[in-house]
Amino acid sequence: MSNENEKKVNETAAGQAETVKMSPEMAAAHQKMIAAVDEVEKVVVGKRAEVLQLLTAMLAGAHVLIEDVPGTGKTTLASTLARVTGLDFKRAQFTPDVMASDITGFHIYNRQKEDFELREGLVMCNLLLADEINRASPKTQSALLEAMEEGRVTVDGETREIPDPFMVIATQNPAGYVGTYPLPEAQLDRFALKICMGYPSPAEEVNIIRARKGENPLKNVKAILTRDELREIRDMVTRVKMDDELYTYIVTLITATRKHPALALGASPRASVALVHLAQAYAFLKGRDYVLPDDIAGLFRSAIAHRLMLRQEAKLAHQTTQDVLTEILRTTEVPYKGKRAERA
Repeated sequence: MSNENEKKVNETAAGQAETVKMSPEMAAAHQKMIAAVDEVEKVVVGKRAEVLQLLTAMLAGAHVLIEDVPGTGKTTLASTLARVTGLDFKRAQFTPDVMASDITGFHIYNRQKEDFELREGLVMCNLLLADEINRASPKTQSALLEAMEEGRVTVDGETREIPDPFMVIATQNPAGYVGTYPLPEAQLDRFALKICMGYPSPAEEVNIIRARKGENPLKNVKAILTRDELREIRDMVTRVKMDDELYTYIVTLITATRKHPALALGASPRASVALVHLAQAYAFLKGRDYVLPDDIAGLFRSAIAHRLMLRQEAKLAHQTTQDVLTEILRTTEVPYKGKRAERA
């Protein structure tokens, strides 16, 4: 699937539901999610596909890494998303002096009470924006990524559950490498999606600066969902159906990354599991209670590219992981040849 075709799929998914049968409960939940996308777009102009991907990850119970230059709306997107979905939001500017205890929490002595009391860490929220995560030390990065994986933290032997839902949107600047600690492959693998915001078009940028000449449009954002509703919708997403052919399709795609001559490191089984959950959420946002191959193909590059490692020869040939994944998509047989119309 070309980038142009993938963009069309994303726009269709975000804009309207396909004409299929859904239960009344699921159809109502789907409409709420589309209303949430529309509300976010009132602030974040021209990024419907990116908003859709973030909500896909949110419904899949996953985390997202955004790699882009400063000023492209990453913080605005995260804070708007938190307001629209009724989530408790925190932003952390990661620097080398941020410690692991800042992430997990720590005990501090209270002289008035003559006892130690717990100061909650940054992860005790629903949506955490970890800004420039690659500027924090490896120990701090590991503390955050462990919390992302386990859903809980341990402070001085005391284990505490992180609020549910919990999502991390981490950012890193692709242009600045001085004073950074790049995330190793094992930690990058914890993020379900890696996306780029990109610059707006000239027309979109005109709309952005016009909207911000007065009051910040973020102040007028309405909450479309509550935390409880989001949890219920996330449970619905787990009931989105997948045929055995699609499990085989995912495994075939993932296995191809392990055998491709341009790759020194392919995707892990964790990637396969993540792609299943993401495809279910993506299909739900498109208004269906079953997954199609297009759902998998539409997410494949964003879900897998950051998990791979190119061989040196491929780098010298100016080949990218996106190029490799595009080739894998093109050469892998798609299930249901000629049967999609019958299924829809």
